[in-house]
Amino acid sequence: MSDDDKYTEVTRVPLWDGEVDDTLVCRHVRQETHDVKTFVFGAREPRAFKFYPGQYMTFELPVAGMTTRSYTISASAARPYRIEITCKRVAGGPGSNWLHDNMLPGREIRVSGPTGDFTTDATTPRKRLFISAGSGITPMMSMTRTACDLGAPFDLHFVHAARSPQDLIFRRELELLAAQNASLKLAFSVTTSHASDAWTGYTGRLDLARLEMMSPDFRDRLVMCCGPAPFMAGVRAMLEQAGFDMDQYYEESFDFGTSTEGTIEDHTAAPEVTGQTFRVSFPKSGHVVDVHPGMTVLSAAREAGLLPMVSCQRGICGTCKSVLVSGEVEMNHGGGIRKREIDQGKILICCSTPLSDVEVEL
Repeated sequence: MSDDDKYTEVTRVPLWDGEVDDTLVCRHVRQETHDVKTFVFGAREPRAFKFYPGQYMTFELPVAGMTTRSYTISASAARPYRIEITCKRVAGGPGSNWLHDNMLPGREIRVSGPTGDFTTDATTPRKRLFISAGSGITPMMSMTRTACDLGAPFDLHFVHAARSPQDLIFRRELELLAAQNASLKLAFSVTTSHASDAWTGYTGRLDLARLEMMSPDFRDRLVMCCGPAPFMAGVRAMLEQAGFDMDQYYEESFDFGTSTEGTIEDHTAAPEVTGQTFRVSFPKSGHVVDVHPGMTVLSAAREAGLLPMVSCQRGICGTCKSVLVSGEVEMNHGGGIRKREIDQGKILICCSTPLSDVEVEL
């Protein structure tokens, strides 16, 4: 066998197929800041992962029976043999605390994905501006790492905000990447700093005057934003005030944390129609609700006073996965459920509308 043949044999690694084996193994845990860790996963057998920078995976965590949480992949898509997620420990957050306390090298975990459409083509030279805050840096980091790894021409301004210098995730790596790539311009901003921090960057909340200094030509760039909802709302307002073309603005909330609050806005509320109705039964609680065509099972559950576990409400994260005991639904999901799960009678209640009387086990 020639050297070329040997090299081909060694590097020919099959693609990971979650339909065949949905279990990953933790290979390494890296401390990023005082309350942020990166968890590195690989397949049980050598496999390559196919994902786009900015996408996320959904993890099944053994919390309160079983809890699903979605975390953005922070790794470069050009390094396909591992999946990395970067997670901040949240006070009272069962998912993040379980990961920080229990996920160690060698531990196995079930996952689904990757999925999500908050991504960008790193091989095109279009001018971009990334604006992130806190854990919202993770999709931006995947995109930046990918662009740098591929070596394709790019023009990127990267603005990241955090509470303090100690809370700046990936600071050293980004500074190294910027030193190696003249086309990457960085700007860090912190809300508070102390003399002992020796901080020389921006301090205070991001505003238009600061943005003009950080990225003078931001109006000519594609802007991608990720962070807490109030932060993104502030960025939107700032850009609109500046006359930015909002058709060139894209955002993604980093928070896929599961919620059981019934006050979350339901974007699939029942339309005002008359005519045939369907009966939705929840056998565990004994509740029965009559719904109009087009009303989701999630809406029916809330009308019954139930608070099912939900997150994205777009059929992406898989948090609201439930068992359809009987009846028929139309499910328009975004990748949050596998074919084999559908074959097993499972549905995502956030994007499933009854086509008949149905019985659903929450």
